[in-house]
Amino acid sequence: MSTTLTRDRQTTLKRGGRGAPPRGGQYTNLYERPGPRGILRNRIMAVIVAAVLLALAFVVYVRFDEKDQWAAEKWTPLLRADVWGTFILPGLAGTLGAAVAGVLLAGLFGLVFATARLSDHRWIRVPAATVVEFFRAVPLLLLIFFAFFGSYVLIGVNISAFAAVVFGLTLYNGSVIAEIIRAGVQSLPKGQREAALAMGMRKGQVMRLVLLPQALKAMMPALVSQFVVLLKDSALGLIVGYDELVDRGLNGIAANFSNVIPAAILIAAIFIVINMSLDRLAYRLSSR
Repeated sequence: MSTTLTRDRQTTLKRGGRGAPPRGGQYTNLYERPGPRGILRNRIMAVIVAAVLLALAFVVYVRFDEKDQWAAEKWTPLLRADVWGTFILPGLAGTLGAAVAGVLLAGLFGLVFATARLSDHRWIRVPAATVVEFFRAVPLLLLIFFAFFGSYVLIGVNISAFAAVVFGLTLYNGSVIAEIIRAGVQSLPKGQREAALAMGMRKGQVMRLVLLPQALKAMMPALVSQFVVLLKDSALGLIVGYDELVDRGLNGIAANFSNVIPAAILIAAIFIVINMSLDRLAYRLSSR
């Protein structure tokens, strides 16, 4: 009987019948294939949304065309090697440099303070919570501004614009990552921790070997989203004169060729490609 049921189940899944997993995904009890009415409704909604988007795109195209934003002289400079070498590539290097340093330091900051917030000792947990909540509440722009202009008052040395940007990205995004990690660990069943302690593992081993590996996959979408936010927030470095992609690629090109809209479209496309690549990398890591 059980063998027959198993074979029937496998046949149903192969044929894509009711209860089969969605295409391109794994089977989940939360998913149910729509019936004929549901399929028709989804197709109608897709057509309506596509029509609305096409209409908006047409309106944007017409308005830009009226202002000569599609003129060749505004787009031709974006294809020149000297423009890329002078403005875009140096700005991209600055953005990626600040983002990579920010991701590494923010990840370390988040891991340390998330672990501290999960501590059983109040004298560790409360100060860690205070630090995390404070830097989550302060705007990132103020952190960068304070680090750049307040460093001389505090330590008598003016730090670089790069250091000020990384400082702000680390504290703000690290505090958010600490909350993501804490929430991911707390979402696990309490029996995981209790079983590990009953086996004689130390608290540090429980966190490192049992809880974090299980919570990593659940935390991955939120972590990737925060890393994307961090990458985009690096553009705030222009307030302290940091050479990043928006400042060099947008302001620099527009100031020399008077093509703000084409330059903005190009810079936005570069950010989209980088963020999609980051999302794809995270998907590969989580699938492993």
